[in-house]
Amino acid sequence: MSWTVFATAIISAMLINNVILMQFLGICPFLGVSKKTSSAIGMSAAVMFVMVIASMVTYTIYDLILYRYGIPYISTIAFILVIASLVQLVEMILKKFSKSLYKSLGIYLPLITTNCAILGVSEANITNVWSSTTPFFNGLFEATAIAFGTSLGFGLIIFAFSSIREKLESSNVPEAWKGVPISLVVAGIMSMAFFGLAGII
Repeated sequence: MSWTVFATAIISAMLINNVILMQFLGICPFLGVSKKTSSAIGMSAAVMFVMVIASMVTYTIYDLILYRYGIPYISTIAFILVIASLVQLVEMILKKFSKSLYKSLGIYLPLITTNCAILGVSEANITNVWSSTTPFFNGLFEATAIAFGTSLGFGLIIFAFSSIREKLESSNVPEAWKGVPISLVVAGIMSMAFFGLAGII
């Protein structure tokens, strides 16, 4: 796999097939942790760590264990266990080294375990990247690139959304539209804007 393909995979996963605005995965942390940019950045970093490592581990487990021993049907269970373990690791690290970020993320940190974006990327890598004829390291490289691009796209959108929401707090928004309603309208407009990138790659 060339660096051109690697860069293309990242850009495609980040912008064209954005996990939030195009696939509508990971909406819970997108709406819940985007009130402040500091929380959005912390959540983005946590999701990036979990998503990239989870994709590498799940791809390896599928290729070297599940497929080889004829038990690919338990892949979803295995992937959830891997993701849950990684989230626990992130939670322990943040609790020890950054208590303020740990408190600001609150309930949304353990919710990364059930973040369908991470599980969706792991499953999509098996569906779209993995093949019994593809060399292991080539497939792992591409799966990692897609996971990295997806997590960058997640971070980009949640940061942009949090910046807009902070601006909306001081804007003259009609009372009935304040809070979640205007946020959903903004999310819809962002989604339509990203639809304009479809078909570029």
